[in-house]
Amino acid sequence: MSQLKRFIIERDIPGIGSMSLVELCGAARASNQAIDQIGGDLQWVNSYVAGDKTFCVYLAKDEATINKHAELSGIPVSAITEVAQVIDPLTANN
Repeated sequence: MSQLKRFIIERDIPGIGSMSLVELCGAARASNQAIDQIGGDLQWVNSYVAGDKTFCVYLAKDEATINKHAELSGIPVSAITEVAQVIDPLTANN
């Protein structure tokens, strides 16, 4: 497995904020199936649903792998941003 980088994927999905748990489960299932096809070059960490958008955290080999996931899963990508650093409250202790 190659070194994976952290990415934030923004997805514009009208109505996602009002989708039922069953509908969200279907989207998660499609994502998981695509990840299984891609293999070790992609890991889904979590996603945040806000209004008509999702903000997803993935570990991936590169942006091309994320775009391949979008194609296989049918879940659109609006923007991909590589995360340069992760900070949290404990960062203040350094």
